[in-house]
Amino acid sequence: MAAFKRKRGGQGHFHQKAKKGKIVVDDSETLAEAEQETKNEVTVPAPVSVGKWTNKERVLIFSSRGINFRTRHLMQDLRTMMPHSKADTKMDRKDKLFVVNEVCEIKNCNKCIFFEAKKKQDLYMWISNSPHGPSAKFLVQNIHTLAELKMTGNCLKGSRPLLSFDPTFDKPQYAVLKELFIQTFSTPRYHPKSQPFVDHVFTFTVADNRIWFRNYQIIEEDASLVEIGPRFVLNLMKIFKGSFGGPTLYENPHFQSPNLHRRELRLAAAAKVREKEMVKEIKKVKRTEVKENVDNDVTADVFLTPAEEKPVHIQTEAPELKVVKKKNKHKAFKRQRMQRARR
Repeated sequence: MAAFKRKRGGQGHFHQKAKKGKIVVDDSETLAEAEQETKNEVTVPAPVSVGKWTNKERVLIFSSRGINFRTRHLMQDLRTMMPHSKADTKMDRKDKLFVVNEVCEIKNCNKCIFFEAKKKQDLYMWISNSPHGPSAKFLVQNIHTLAELKMTGNCLKGSRPLLSFDPTFDKPQYAVLKELFIQTFSTPRYHPKSQPFVDHVFTFTVADNRIWFRNYQIIEEDASLVEIGPRFVLNLMKIFKGSFGGPTLYENPHFQSPNLHRRELRLAAAAKVREKEMVKEIKKVKRTEVKENVDNDVTADVFLTPAEEKPVHIQTEAPELKVVKKKNKHKAFKRQRMQRARR
């Protein structure tokens, strides 16, 4: 068949047109057989997509001031995994969250992942569809970055990922999140910075009322996986109708704020200390109490008959004085007494 000719298309990609394949006829064949074969020409259809970048999803990934080094590395890992993302400077904590919609408009982004730090220990993540919504707020827990994990997996930078979701995402409260994750984390086809390969998987699993994010590499044709990283856990707080605010569509009843969790830990520690002090006081009281004599036999007085009761005599007069004769202190010895008796 004739070879296809490639023409340079938009955004630096090739597109193809439908071609007809011609069958070469040898001289030995008859003219009738050649005419029959020319009727059986094969037409190769053109591809469905002409290679144009039609999905214009752009994600803005940035944070507020006050984040720690682990959050900064996590943001860098997300930007590496998502070639359709953009970066921006840190936002001041005094600014309201509605300012993020203006930043997205300036950066020409229609999706946003915003990390909000509070008290230098709590990290919240906003995923929003700017500027009309919806948006979701999460508490980020158990963060492990690429440099920290040192996993054996590796994938091509800029390759397009597959997105795998838990069957729990079919429930109504998770359906909005599923669509939000698909539009945010999936790399658009024919994106200029992306590669035409699919060699890793983003998994979103619901366990313990939280969303667990993992990144795996596809290493074999039988779909064997090796984890790449990073990994983190998203604890859903609320889903809003608007972008960074608006009416609440869903509120997680199982969510517990970090302040309340730390308060319960402090109360539990204080209760343990009070319990130890009470145990010490009880031991001191037991030591001071008079111990009962356990050596006495309880059954020893079974066969004893009670004595007769004597009448009580009350003495009203003073007793008489008894005259006591004084003994001679100088009593003679026995030999002297015998001599006196002989005389």
